[in-house]
Amino acid sequence: MSSALAICHGPFGRACLYRIDRPFVTHAHREGHLVFHVGGAPATLVVDGRPFPVGPGTAVAIDPWQPHAHRPIAPAAEGTFLVLYVRPAWFLEASRRAAVALRFGSNGIALSPPLVRSVARVAGLLVEPCPAGQLANELSALVQDCFDHSWESRAGAPPRAERVLLDFRIRKALKLIGARLDGELPFDRVARDAGLSRPHFYKMFKSQLGVTPAVYLNTLRVECALEQLTGTRRSVTEIGQELGFTCQSSFTRFFAAHVGLVPTDYRRRARLL
Repeated sequence: MSSALAICHGPFGRACLYRIDRPFVTHAHREGHLVFHVGGAPATLVVDGRPFPVGPGTAVAIDPWQPHAHRPIAPAAEGTFLVLYVRPAWFLEASRRAAVALRFGSNGIALSPPLVRSVARVAGLLVEPCPAGQLANELSALVQDCFDHSWESRAGAPPRAERVLLDFRIRKALKLIGARLDGELPFDRVARDAGLSRPHFYKMFKSQLGVTPAVYLNTLRVECALEQLTGTRRSVTEIGQELGFTCQSSFTRFFAAHVGLVPTDYRRRARLL
């Protein structure tokens, strides 16, 4: 079973120091995602179907809504990883370049010695109590340096942050899905209510969001669970029932497959800045 050494929520998003020995299901986040190897066994991140190593000297950067999955190099091979979930709005405010969107130039990142030291500092600050401003500054520098490094080998410039205009039918589908996180609303019904055939709905949804409707729904369910676990005293059973799980064990399996920890462990380790 995977475990957490430290979890911190703040304006930047989430910063987690995990021991991971299990695969994750394919999932996505609305945040940008950075994964660094800190110790133990390395791993592979499968991003949009392509494998990228996460080990000494290598990291993986994942765009918002880009599907990915964690794969240990061998069954039960445990590694320690620094995992960042970066809010695009925070990145835009903290960016060295005005109006740059949180889209990495490449998924695989070769870490320079200064970046390796930066990763070690952030991991250390997560484990040891420190001023919130110090951790935020180190996180900002690490994220920005990785972002810049991901574009060094690309001929083009990073994209500007612009509002994405979705088809009105997809906007309606998103509203319908977001209103029923218990999963009781079939996607066929969502397609029909949005004015689309089932095949056209799935094709258009994937092309505009980058993920399937099922992955999108599960992302929202995980986000809701995280908010409830860290911001309320509601029981794990109550949270799971609200999200459509008939028993705590099924919710626990779902949460662990997407987050890496069982809900009770996540709540115990998480702290807020």
